[in-house]
Amino acid sequence: MIARLGRSIRARLALFASAAMVLLCLATGTLLLWAVHSTVVDIRTREVVSTALRVVHLIKEHDLPRVISLELHGLQVVDANGRVVSSTPNLASSPRLTYANPEPADANRIGSLCDRPEFGGECQIMIAFRVYEPDGDLIVYAFGPMPPWYISPAVVILLAAICAAVVVLTWFGVSRVVARTLAPVHRITEKLAEITAGDGTLRVPVPENAEEIRALAQTANQTLARLEQAVEQQRRFASDASHDLRSPITAMRAELEAALLDPEQTDWHAAGDRLLGSLERLQHIVADLLTLTRLDAGEPGRLEPVDLAELAASETARPRSKQIVTTLQPEVVVTGDRLRLARLLTNLLDNAERHAEGTILVTVRRDDLAVLEVLDDGAGIAPEQREVVFRRFTRLDASRNRDAGGTGLGLPIAREIAEAHGGTLRLEDSEKGARFVLRLPVRNE
Repeated sequence: MIARLGRSIRARLALFASAAMVLLCLATGTLLLWAVHSTVVDIRTREVVSTALRVVHLIKEHDLPRVISLELHGLQVVDANGRVVSSTPNLASSPRLTYANPEPADANRIGSLCDRPEFGGECQIMIAFRVYEPDGDLIVYAFGPMPPWYISPAVVILLAAICAAVVVLTWFGVSRVVARTLAPVHRITEKLAEITAGDGTLRVPVPENAEEIRALAQTANQTLARLEQAVEQQRRFASDASHDLRSPITAMRAELEAALLDPEQTDWHAAGDRLLGSLERLQHIVADLLTLTRLDAGEPGRLEPVDLAELAASETARPRSKQIVTTLQPEVVVTGDRLRLARLLTNLLDNAERHAEGTILVTVRRDDLAVLEVLDDGAGIAPEQREVVFRRFTRLDASRNRDAGGTGLGLPIAREIAEAHGGTLRLEDSEKGARFVLRLPVRNE
């Protein structure tokens, strides 16, 4: 299949190159014929002019015969009354062939004469000379053969042979070059087929010389590496998701089984509260998964002007277990989905509430961008772990490890929302605790 495809591509490219060469040969041949034809016409014209000047000399010497033999297709000398006073033998009995006289201010005129039976219907180069005489001006008409557009059959045959040779060389040259160029592509394709068959750890061969193909192979290997990483992340995500979904389900099952073993002694109200807590956690996980699915699918939000200070004031006014201190610069307006931006801030506040010792600082300000910061006074996160916390279902070994109140999806959802709005969400340096910084483009009024 791969070899057949390669032969097909090689044949098509060779055909296209040959067709292009044919067109180039036709254009070049046409220009060359035109140039040679023009040159030959100039040479013939000079020959006719030279011969006509000899006749002019005879007139000036008063030695012009009635019939004059010259190396021309024809010649006529016409007097001021329009009578033919001298001509070549082939035109001895012919009337005046043309009335194309030189302009009054000119002594000569160059043109052509066609469709005359005296010349077999062939076109002739015509030269007309005015000879000034006391008894009246004489006009000397000299006629020479006009070369055909192809000049001669030999010229056409030579050009056709050269063009055919160039086209054949182009066909074989392009076929060979394409075959050598596609050889590493064939090897890459074969290796990709092996990778598709199941071994995702393989990589395509990188050729040594072909720079473009080498770049293609390197890009393909980078894509395969990212794909392998994405597949591995997907596996981990599925494993973590199933674990996080299984935990509340297992807790509810254990609670129910324990209650059913001794229904008379079971405090059903307390059991219901515990089951409700597990259901609430399960509901949060499912809701977060649905939110991530919508964000991954690029589902558009409802865009409107959103004042970050107003949004932060609204969200921080809700009761929480930790003290929230706000510093809000007014009229920091962005364009976005208010509900999603509220979800982003809520996720940051929920995360900070779980890990803060007593205080959460929320700041809204404007510089080149709109900036929203959420800072807690907890244990903080090590620099090498700052990107890890944005991975889905991430578990840290540090003291900020996800507790029972979180789903492991809040921070990834917050970053997805930030990026969907053309902004960034990062963990940045702080003296104490974790400092999450959201930056969004400011709305242009």
